Amino acid sequence: MGQKDDCIFCKIVKGQIPCVKVFEDEKALAFMDIAPLNQGHILVIPKNHYETILDIESESYGWLAKITSKISVAIQKSVNPDGINIMQLNGKAANQVVPHLHIHIVPRNYGDGLSICAWEPAPGPMDQIKATAEAIKAYL
Repeated sequence: MGQKDDCIFCKIVKGQIPCVKVFEDEKALAFMDIAPLNQGHILVIPKNHYETILDIESESYGWLAKITSKISVAIQKSVNPDGINIMQLNGKAANQVVPHLHIHIVPRNYGDGLSICAWEPAPGPMDQIKATAEAIKAYL
C-alpha cells in the first residue's frame, strides 16, 4: 500500500503540504492538528494509505498504538492535562472526516467544554449482548 494522490494526509507524508511534526519514522508520522480541540491535540497516522482500521494489518496498527502511547506520555509531561482522549474514527457514520486512518490524541481539562464521550451508560439486554459476543467470536 502506498499513498493516494488525492489524500490530504498522504500529501503531508510526501511533504506537499506542511505540518508541524512531533514524531516521524519509516512507518508513522505524528503532527499537530491544525484545528485542535485543546492545546496539544496531535494526529498519528501511518505513512502508507489505509482508509480505516479495517484496511490495515494488525502489526502496523500495533506500531501506531505504540507511538500513540509514547506521545501521550510526552503530552502529559509537557502540557499537563487532567486527562487524555485517544480517538480513532472509522467511516462517515463514525464521524471520520479524512479518509486516511488516523489516531487523535486529545489532551483534556476539567471544564474544557468538550463532550466527546457524552453518552450515559445503561445496561442492555444480556441475551442480545451474549449473542452478539458469540457472533463476533466466530470471526476471531
